[in-house]
Amino acid sequence: MNNPSIYDLLEPVLKKDLRYTVEAYIFVREGLDHTVRKLEKPRHVSGRELLDGMREYALKEYGPVTKRVLSEWGINECVDFGNIVFNLVEDGLLGKTEEDSIEDFMGGYDFDEAFILPFRPKKSVSCSTK
Repeated sequence: MNNPSIYDLLEPVLKKDLRYTVEAYIFVREGLDHTVRKLEKPRHVSGRELLDGMREYALKEYGPVTKRVLSEWGINECVDFGNIVFNLVEDGLLGKTEEDSIEDFMGGYDFDEAFILPFRPKKSVSCSTK
């Protein structure tokens, strides 16, 4: 019997929640892996840690077009990362602890500040000539 592909594994999740694309789920999984690799030793990652890791990973992967790419996948705010994580938990594709909650992903950071501001030119101080 063949091993199921990522698309086979995600099919039930995608049918239940149409807000996010398969790419969004793959990205969140890769962002989680990136976040865990940064730790000194593998352990459970909190929602806050995951949000920070996702921001770092997204900027590394997509640079100035990060916000647009995420938006095309249905990810427009931090709670979308949480919704994807909890969809994966619900289908047994990720684990969680009793302390984990969707509220961990609410608020987070502003997507414009996180994904657009780093690429805006810094304002330079202009010198006036007399």
